[in-house]
Amino acid sequence: MKNYFIYILFLFPQVLAAQAAKTNFSSQDRKIGFIKEDNLDSLARKLAQLGSTDREKARAVFRWIAEHISYNVRIYNRNRTDPGNFYEEPDDSSAALPSLNERVAAKVLKRKMAFCDGYSRLFAALCTKMGIPTEVIHGYARTSQTRQGKFGVNHSWNAVYLENSWHLLDVTWASGFVSYSSQYIKQYNDYYFLTPPADFFRDHYPEDIQWALLDQLPLYREFNQAAFRHSGFNKYAIISFIPQKGIIEAAAGDTIRFEIKTKKEIRNFLVADAYQPASFLFLQPARYTVSGEKINFNYFVKGNEGGWLYLFFNEEAVLCYKFNLNKN
Repeated sequence: MKNYFIYILFLFPQVLAAQAAKTNFSSQDRKIGFIKEDNLDSLARKLAQLGSTDREKARAVFRWIAEHISYNVRIYNRNRTDPGNFYEEPDDSSAALPSLNERVAAKVLKRKMAFCDGYSRLFAALCTKMGIPTEVIHGYARTSQTRQGKFGVNHSWNAVYLENSWHLLDVTWASGFVSYSSQYIKQYNDYYFLTPPADFFRDHYPEDIQWALLDQLPLYREFNQAAFRHSGFNKYAIISFIPQKGIIEAAAGDTIRFEIKTKKEIRNFLVADAYQPASFLFLQPARYTVSGEKINFNYFVKGNEGGWLYLFFNEEAVLCYKFNLNKN
């Protein structure tokens, strides 16, 4: 099958729509772009001046990093020269060594480029300078292209203490994405700023499970094998869907039934074997029926499939399934 996948930063920014009921930061955002700084202390002072509350200050840090730091695509271009070490040791060898977060943050500010660990440590270092308690969280991030069975630490994000409680955020995924041609595309996504824990846990499994910030946790098997929810999932207010498992086993001649319940009007429903088909113009709309809020669709397995199945609403991906063809 053809693969036209777009690997979203940390391969995938899950949701493009901003969360409801958030403070309007438009005035603050306009000022963010004019702040050019590569000194950690100076940057912390300038960003702190943009907010009167810890929430506003943390949002200024989050937005500045997303705006000014690019994802390091060196991992996708292994022939490129290593950018090198940008942290400079102090002249006075007796001086106290800065914290790990500060050392990494210094590199990131010099280079204006980072992997997820650099993003999260820069956020933590700046918030610490402002007196805002922050943690760097390591764990497993599940994307639509994560191989089943591979379960280990592969991503970093943050928890920040605001208004007497901990909140979760991922500035890496909020900053942009890496295209299928391994080019970094900057595209801000506010969804991953103070995301509700239940929503955040859909694709973030912390190494220390207490940082899920949930009273009840699904088993890892349920977490890893659920159908992957793309950006359109929340945008189109999907209430429920069938199948729920993300891995579909089928043989030639089988019929797979899909049922999706949504509150939004759907003008066009498509099923494709690639995240970014070469052209939606040449795809035939799926034959589906609508009953109230439910969309029903039967997918007939012809026998040459295998790989992935993507469900699109109005040319925007909403769900992804791993499709295994049983040739026996």
